[in-house]
Amino acid sequence: MEEKLPIFKKISYALPAFSLAVIGIPVYVYMPKFYTDVIGLNISYVGWVLLAVRIFDAITDPAMGLLSDRTNTRFGRRRPWIALGSLLTAIAVVFLFNPSLTGQANAHLWFAVNIFLLFLFWTVVVVPYEAFGPELTFDYNERTSLFSFRDGFLIAGTLAAAASPALIKGIFKIGSSPDDERYVFFILSLLYAPLIVVSCISCIHVLKENKNFSPKEHLGILKGMKFTFKNRPFVILLAAYTISAIGNNLPATLILFYVQYVLNSGLADFFLLLYFLTGIVFLPLWIKISERFGKRNAWLYAMALNTGAFIGVFFLGSGDTLAYGILVFLSGTGFGATLAIPSSMQADVIDYDEFMTGERREGQYVGIWAFSKKLAAALGVGIGLSILGMSGYVPNATQNENVKFTLRVLYSLVPCICNAAGFMIALFYPITSDTFEAMRKEIAKRGR
Repeated sequence: MEEKLPIFKKISYALPAFSLAVIGIPVYVYMPKFYTDVIGLNISYVGWVLLAVRIFDAITDPAMGLLSDRTNTRFGRRRPWIALGSLLTAIAVVFLFNPSLTGQANAHLWFAVNIFLLFLFWTVVVVPYEAFGPELTFDYNERTSLFSFRDGFLIAGTLAAAASPALIKGIFKIGSSPDDERYVFFILSLLYAPLIVVSCISCIHVLKENKNFSPKEHLGILKGMKFTFKNRPFVILLAAYTISAIGNNLPATLILFYVQYVLNSGLADFFLLLYFLTGIVFLPLWIKISERFGKRNAWLYAMALNTGAFIGVFFLGSGDTLAYGILVFLSGTGFGATLAIPSSMQADVIDYDEFMTGERREGQYVGIWAFSKKLAAALGVGIGLSILGMSGYVPNATQNENVKFTLRVLYSLVPCICNAAGFMIALFYPITSDTFEAMRKEIAKRGR
């Protein structure tokens, strides 16, 4: 394990984040609208299925984390699972992106089964992958750099995913009929499925695991969970991040609906690109801010900027595309920091756990963290789409004023309230660079 990592190792670790993002954006942003407006599923049904699969993750994510921690092979604890999970995820992507043509009832079942399988296999790759990161360096600021690389690649993957449908339609001269939309998702599956396998295999080929992190004795499951939730910095970080993420996932789910039906604009893809590109451009600045003012303060500044800009979106209406673009840009400047900095803080609270217990339990922590991220996304998708359905939403039609107002509230006000709550909780996060260094010195005395 190295304190300072060469650039090529940071890039190798970041590669799977790119491929996971290009899969994630269609699943979270495009897939709900594809299965409702193109395939014809009820919007509330899609929302409830997505919520149910996240409840399923409540079991699989922590279990995968525990299993990863306790795996002991000559290839390491994480790398075998990353390889297996990437292959299974690729197969599930092909099936989910190519729904059955044999009738509406089968389409409901097809969606439910394949979305469950995708998220199960996603867990098999993502939890060990994210647990791998904190093991690569123990340097306080180097971790922020490492996770900024990873989340920069994640944002780049998001950009690629946001641009892909329009690019494919332009390159292959595809229209907008239901059959055309099916063809677009078919091409996407052919591109994305191999990408996830290649990127993950490249990562685990370059990066090796530290064999010292395979302890022969383990805390019991219940005792381990007890110690996990006695870790005060982790509980504070988890609560602040989860509440904030619930709000952040609502705009991701509803942007296509908001831009089309509130702004009456066809520029949703452009606004997605603007938001994520801005996040990448400003990420190096946030690394410097984190080094100068500390991780917690940098995260707080980013949340405040993101929220302060986005509150104005509530007051927009038909034709306000320029004002919306300005607010998207301002909000996007803090986006990268809200991804990378909490990830770096998460690695620090795992070290705090080692300080308390003497064990390296990245998998268990990342499993809980991954579940919380997925729960936040599920609540954003499930509740957002369900409320939108109950407000009277009709696919591919002019929406009434009640639907438009509901979209404005869910897309802007609720996320801002969630971010404000997360901000208040994050104020109590206690780990600074000084306390971290003192903790690492104490761990080093024990022989790590």
